[in-house]
Amino acid sequence: MTSSVRPATDDDLLAVVRVVDAAMLELDHDAVRTAVGSGDVLVADCEGRVVGVLVLDGDHVDAVAVRRSRRGQGIGTALVEAAADRRDRLTADFDPRVRPFYESLGFNVGRRDGRLWGVREG
Repeated sequence: MTSSVRPATDDDLLAVVRVVDAAMLELDHDAVRTAVGSGDVLVADCEGRVVGVLVLDGDHVDAVAVRRSRRGQGIGTALVEAAADRRDRLTADFDPRVRPFYESLGFNVGRRDGRLWGVREG
């Protein structure tokens, strides 16, 4: 099964929140609602089901989350690539466990405020 990446709609909001919450990422639900309304949330859709989410705040990737059963299938990569198509520059701060993911996508990784910080230029 392949998935396609598209901007989230208001109808996707509950599914977006569920995917983010299942990944144990801390995002304010009101901020997510606002980001959906402004077109700053991308979803990976597989046969009408949201299987992955990317939340942007300007050029910063606030969250990338993929349903556990769909991890390792390139969905996170597709979401980041779609976000990069929309922005000249992306930044992200993240846990060391996902450093290889960001590096594989062309992020230059360093430290900022005690966390890993990555930048990907256009």
